[in-house]
Amino acid sequence: MDYVIEMLHITKDFPGIRANDDVTLTLKRGEIHALLGENGAGKSTLMSVLFGMYAADKGVIKKNGQVISIHSPSGANSLGIGMVHQHFKLVHNFTVLENIVLGVETVSRGMLRMDEARAKVIELSKRYGMMVDPDAFISDITVGMQQRVEILKMLYRDNEILIFDEPTAVLTPQEITELMHIMKGLAAEGKSLLFITHKLNEIKEVADRCTVLRKGRCIGTVDVADTSKEAMSEMMVGRKVDFAVEKGPAKPGKAALLVQNLRVKGRNHSKPLVNNVSFTVRKGEIVCVAGVDGNGQSELVYALTGLMPIDGGRIFMGDSEITNASIRQRNDAGLSHIPEDRHKHGLVLEYMLAENLILKSYHKPAFQRHGLLRFDEMYKYADMLIEAFDIRSGQGSRTITASMSGGNQQKAIVAREINQRPEVLIAMQPTRGLDIGAIEYIHKQLIAARDDGKAVLLVSLELDEVMNVSDRILVMYEGEIVADVPAKETTVQELGLYMTGSRRSEVV
Repeated sequence: MDYVIEMLHITKDFPGIRANDDVTLTLKRGEIHALLGENGAGKSTLMSVLFGMYAADKGVIKKNGQVISIHSPSGANSLGIGMVHQHFKLVHNFTVLENIVLGVETVSRGMLRMDEARAKVIELSKRYGMMVDPDAFISDITVGMQQRVEILKMLYRDNEILIFDEPTAVLTPQEITELMHIMKGLAAEGKSLLFITHKLNEIKEVADRCTVLRKGRCIGTVDVADTSKEAMSEMMVGRKVDFAVEKGPAKPGKAALLVQNLRVKGRNHSKPLVNNVSFTVRKGEIVCVAGVDGNGQSELVYALTGLMPIDGGRIFMGDSEITNASIRQRNDAGLSHIPEDRHKHGLVLEYMLAENLILKSYHKPAFQRHGLLRFDEMYKYADMLIEAFDIRSGQGSRTITASMSGGNQQKAIVAREINQRPEVLIAMQPTRGLDIGAIEYIHKQLIAARDDGKAVLLVSLELDEVMNVSDRILVMYEGEIVADVPAKETTVQELGLYMTGSRRSEVV
């Protein structure tokens, strides 16, 4: 069999952890090859070795049967290997065109020559069905469009081997469908794709073969068409995974979070991003806010948690008004928040894991005395959470958070917020970027919080999650609540009508 890429017996060590342990991966020309594994299984590390970001400690890489050495991403590009990273590598105050040509600019007499580049970018975007505005600034376009720019960067460099690291983690369902279509088109053109994901539905839809990693080791490579999702998930986590979310009926109590006529204005919009929104979340229930991304869900959560000022309305927790309370006052009143952007609002990446786990409680007597941190108590507490929530980190509680996998960073936030034992837990896409075992675990945590009499407000773009985890569903469309329906009395199709503005609930 002729392989375009062979990674043979790759081993890569970091302090305290072996990320890849004798891993072999082969890629055929024109195939879409999925790389599946839990958070921290070594998938991104393996692809970073192929892209020249890390050097393997052992093993060889072959391209078209010839041994190659890759010392940097520019070296990988020169060999026809490109990569779209999970967190995009774009310059936000540059245009789309400037980002695409960055590093391979055409220069004549010291001047940039962009006309040929513009023509090539427009031709590529038409050929692959990825229309973008070359003159738009990255800061002004959607995440889905930013991803198109990353793909066009690879195509502009004539890359033949395309690596996608968690490409759907930040996309809406519609953007995911578009991306799957684009990936199939690239493979049909003879490009070879490596596709890191946790999502078994996506693997079944587009991948030809799938290699499974578990704790740094290769468990095996299977033909996707002949392998069930259940079998692949068992290879990934080493046990059977329950795809159904088990929960008893909700027993709602008194109101824990009450929102009245909330309005939030956008910086550059005359129309409110959150427009006259009212709802209640009771103790002992999970209320889910569903909707297409960009319909005011983020601004609603920012307003409730104090991250964004409001333009009108009132917010109550129990009998206490928190409309004008500070973020710490809200936290101390029993509000916990799992944010959608773990890097921007969830973690201080340069801090140790232990420090991140007490970010909301370092000022309390348990962790400080006379203004000095009690490090022994901090490490003891962190070790307890690491064990309880299975947070994988090379050097335990002393691990620098930036060095951890994205999924384990997310687990750290979930551990910190749930262990506050809040009265109200606001979870904004808490399972984004997580593997199926971690998703199963977090769903159980949310349900356990509900069953413990806590109020849970879940915001999710994943319709399966919305339907399976929530007791009641609110649908947001253009900044307004257009539906308030019991989860067991609605369907995905009905939710879709509300989400696109085609229908509005009579009770709203």
